[in-house]
Amino acid sequence: MTGRLQLVRAALAAGVLTVASLGAVAVAGSASAAQAPDGPKTRIVGGAIAHTADTPWAIQLSNSGSPDPTGEWCGSTLVAANKIVTAAHCAQEAASTYTAIQGRDVLSDKAEGQESKVSKIWVDPEYGKQPGHDVAVLTLATPFDGVPTLALETDKAADKAGAGSVVYGWGETEGTGPANTFQKVDVPVLGDAYCEKAYASEGYTADGEICAGYEEGGKDSCQGDSGGPLVLNGRLFGIVSWGIGCADAGNPGVYAEVATYATELQAQINS
Repeated sequence: MTGRLQLVRAALAAGVLTVASLGAVAVAGSASAAQAPDGPKTRIVGGAIAHTADTPWAIQLSNSGSPDPTGEWCGSTLVAANKIVTAAHCAQEAASTYTAIQGRDVLSDKAEGQESKVSKIWVDPEYGKQPGHDVAVLTLATPFDGVPTLALETDKAADKAGAGSVVYGWGETEGTGPANTFQKVDVPVLGDAYCEKAYASEGYTADGEICAGYEEGGKDSCQGDSGGPLVLNGRLFGIVSWGIGCADAGNPGVYAEVATYATELQAQINS
């Protein structure tokens, strides 16, 4: 995304982006935000242990290029038996390098859950050309038949300050929880006005992004949570996208607003 400073909640991949700090991954203003995600940094922060048995649609997206022994890369959401939704910046590698994992709370426990390779990737064609559009749909080679799916939020009016949303992931915890373990944290919607001010120089866009978290910090999504679900009222409300640091005061998480892209996403889900 030329000219935009993109601070992605990066996947766990080989170091490609410029590391701005231990808490943030930055693509220089002249670089493309569509570059491959960065390596491990400093997971859901300030959250609680969650269980995929309660949220079976939460899918871990692994990649053979991850430096993490578990293959940890990004989160995603099962929206049809053979389709998962994730962030565009999580889907920049060849389809053959990805594995979707369902029902595994602790990533090192290979006896738990089921896996599928990815056969096809669709990335929003506007990603990297203009702000937002950090969405992608991946087709599973082996459908997760019988697993409950999560419906897309289609109402843009759902993005109201104070709405109580929850984000899930296996990402960094900054010492607030166990590594490579499924967790969740409540992150209320702060509203577009707050993030437009907080991220004035980073290019937050109210048309396609959600600002959620706490003004005082302390609870947030983090590196490795990218692509994972932000859930509101039983629907996929947002997709973990970017932020400055993790759980830092004044720098809440930014999520792709699913309702903005619901038509395009549903077309890919139905294909």
